[in-house]
Amino acid sequence: MRHTVKDIWIRVVGIALLTALLLVSDDTYQQPINGPVLVKFLFALTTIIITWHLNRAIIIYYRTRALFPTNRTSRWLFTFLSCGLATTLVAWLMAAFEYGAIHGTVRGFVDQLQTISITLNQVTVRLSSYGFDWLHGLVNALFYTFLYGIVFFIRDSSLYRQRLEQAEREKEQLRVTNLQSQLDVLKQQVNPHFLFNALNSLSALIAEDPKQAEEFLDKLSGVYRYVLRANEQHLTTLEAELSFIDAYYHLLKTRYGDGLTLTVAVEASHRSSQLPPLTLQLLVENAVKHNVVSPKRPLSIQIISTSQTELIVSNTLQRKQTHVLSNGVGLTNIISKYQLMNLPIPVIDETKGQFIVSLPLLLEPTALVK
Repeated sequence: MRHTVKDIWIRVVGIALLTALLLVSDDTYQQPINGPVLVKFLFALTTIIITWHLNRAIIIYYRTRALFPTNRTSRWLFTFLSCGLATTLVAWLMAAFEYGAIHGTVRGFVDQLQTISITLNQVTVRLSSYGFDWLHGLVNALFYTFLYGIVFFIRDSSLYRQRLEQAEREKEQLRVTNLQSQLDVLKQQVNPHFLFNALNSLSALIAEDPKQAEEFLDKLSGVYRYVLRANEQHLTTLEAELSFIDAYYHLLKTRYGDGLTLTVAVEASHRSSQLPPLTLQLLVENAVKHNVVSPKRPLSIQIISTSQTELIVSNTLQRKQTHVLSNGVGLTNIISKYQLMNLPIPVIDETKGQFIVSLPLLLEPTALVK
């Protein structure tokens, strides 16, 4: 949590009010202005300014240091005593400097100070000794701790409200994005063109190779089943994503034949890692959509895991000469999901002849923060 305190106007107004109170309450300032009175006023004003900022610094210090992370009473007690001690020492030093400035020496400074004490049941308690006015210091400490307690309460309440509102906005944005993503993916995958090609391939296979047609139908149903269920969760395992890609690649392979190859090199220990669902499908679809796919110029796609936290998806770069209309679902969709779930952003790189996307993987599903 940030501990910046925007209290400049509180300090200005507070110091002005304390100065005005001093002028009204001290009979010294009712006298005609002369050298000693002016010196006394300047030292009093300096004492107020130093005391205010010193107490402020002490209070902020105890709040920013994890000295008492759970025990608020101990933190308040140490803050109160530190402020009281600091205020007493500053008041004593400034009084000594003031005495020296007026009389030219500090000799006799302690002797001329009054001793404050109270007697209860024949027990006398000294509230000041050797010029150290402990009562004055503790009263000032109580004032500053109470004042900045209110300041921090207002600030923390405002920060909490802002973070709560931000969390709600992000939650709603994620929900809308997931719904839109689901609709976009369904429109991209479950569309007449894709379904028409798939059914045409299936029709041809039924006449030519019934066994392969049965396998094709099984893969097709698996693809649509995964697409319909994938957006019910934020993350899925790499194992599940690769199983889906295997079925999806089988459909593409039936259509493109030797024009398309897919290489998967993912270690078994990496397959339990997590990533947003349909990520690999979008990358494979993006590669097929924007590149030439033919037996003469085969498109090669590689999926390789370099560690439990990184997956590399690359394809040969052989862009189509004609412009391909894009609905922005692919890479933008993937990056948007990673950002909204507070995950590291995928790195996209284009080298000579290769288009490479580095996907961050999560070891535990609990890494999803929001």
